[in-house]
Amino acid sequence: MYRVTREIAFCYGHRLLNYEGKCKHLHGHNGRAVIVLEAQSLDARGMLVDFVEIKQKVQRWIDENLDHNMLLCRDDPILPVLVEQGERVFVMDANPTAENIARLIFERTADEGLPVVEVILWETEKCYAAYSSPA
Repeated sequence: MYRVTREIAFCYGHRLLNYEGKCKHLHGHNGRAVIVLEAQSLDARGMLVDFVEIKQKVQRWIDENLDHNMLLCRDDPILPVLVEQGERVFVMDANPTAENIARLIFERTADEGLPVVEVILWETEKCYAAYSSPA
């Protein structure tokens, strides 16, 4: 089995709904997404996937949609205020936890046709969440 990994750093803000800790307030992170691809064979070039392809397909999407953006649940009552003020907001169907952001990046990577098996989102230098392909 072959495996390649690309790490993508980005900054984002969020807050958690239905949460009683500090993260219920708007705050930001310097996050790192670690995208793991896997396949049993290599292409004619001897590659699983060119790292440039991951950059073009996934990093570009992260840069355009998540980097320096506020990630909020569509049910967040502050969402209309930020939109009205012209702030950048990426609206998620789920609470923007590290787990759900990892899944969002995983699904986007899979939609691009890349053989993703896991996405790890480092929210801080000591804490991460991961989403793997369902069994």
